[in-house]
Amino acid sequence: MSESDSIVAETAARIFADLADPQTVNAAKDDAWKAPLWQALEENGLTLAWVPDDLGGAGASLDDGFAVISTAGRFAAPVPVAETLLAGWLLAQGGIASPTGMMTVAPMRPKERIALDADGTLTGRAHGVPFARDTSHVAVLVHGAGGASVALIETASVRIADRRGISGDVVYDLHFEKAQPVEVKSLPAGVDQGSLMLMGAVVRSLETAGALEAILDISVRYSGERVAFERPIGKFQAVQHNLARLAGESAAATAAATSAADAIASGASLADPGIYLEAAAARIRSAEAATEGSAIAHQVHGAIGYTKEHILHRFTRALLAWRDDFGNESQWAVELGNRVAAAGAEELWPLVASR
Repeated sequence: MSESDSIVAETAARIFADLADPQTVNAAKDDAWKAPLWQALEENGLTLAWVPDDLGGAGASLDDGFAVISTAGRFAAPVPVAETLLAGWLLAQGGIASPTGMMTVAPMRPKERIALDADGTLTGRAHGVPFARDTSHVAVLVHGAGGASVALIETASVRIADRRGISGDVVYDLHFEKAQPVEVKSLPAGVDQGSLMLMGAVVRSLETAGALEAILDISVRYSGERVAFERPIGKFQAVQHNLARLAGESAAATAAATSAADAIASGASLADPGIYLEAAAARIRSAEAATEGSAIAHQVHGAIGYTKEHILHRFTRALLAWRDDFGNESQWAVELGNRVAAAGAEELWPLVASR
């Protein structure tokens, strides 16, 4: 981590610790805590870190934005930090200035297509878009006669359907029915829906790694405090074994996610096969770690970890929900396998060894 990354991460961590402590958020009766948190994040330029100065952002590096996302994952705060960063990045690729306030991005699934019609309106559906009712704008990757473009659209102009996601939280399906965007710009060559899925996969991998670090800390602390048979449960070999497994899952997810983020931040093209390998590996491994890590943490905590009063569920529900965004691990594994097979066996080892 560079000095700049460290400063950004420390700033983000301080803001989240002060204004979005998991225990405080868990006990809150309403969402009043969100406004001061978002204001602090915006004032420090963290929400639009990936947007150039001339387009209304902070003009920070990719590394800086990834540092913010990792920190956000460690708090699992239900605000669209990652989504706003991604929306700003996508809009910047087309040269569209980012508005202030919360944003989200669509589509979130690899095979979904939003059409840019000849009259300039948008048609199609995007499923499982987080925070749609909390945001004022959506950055949408669209397909028209001229290829891939990015559209900025007001959320109010889109029909939104609510449903419960796998985590139990509300997620949103967006229905674009001749929706009129605020602005549309063509994307440069090499930036398309695959690029958005790749960036989104790495973002979710970093959030997952951060949340796994948090539940490891929570589990270790709980095992030292919970007493059974006159000694802390952390003294029992079975519990120690589970904590070691959880630490291993956390370390694996962190290693894969940070490696992918570093590869992207190095400036290489998102179309580079090596970048794809890094992103796919991060997505697959972090999703596997989310599944295993959540189960282990709840096993350590026993019944209390499932209650609303305990903060553990805030992290594990987020971990399970993030697995499906921007393609799940099965989709990434299949596509990675197809690409390796198409390139031929003689290309596999040089590709792996180059990383």
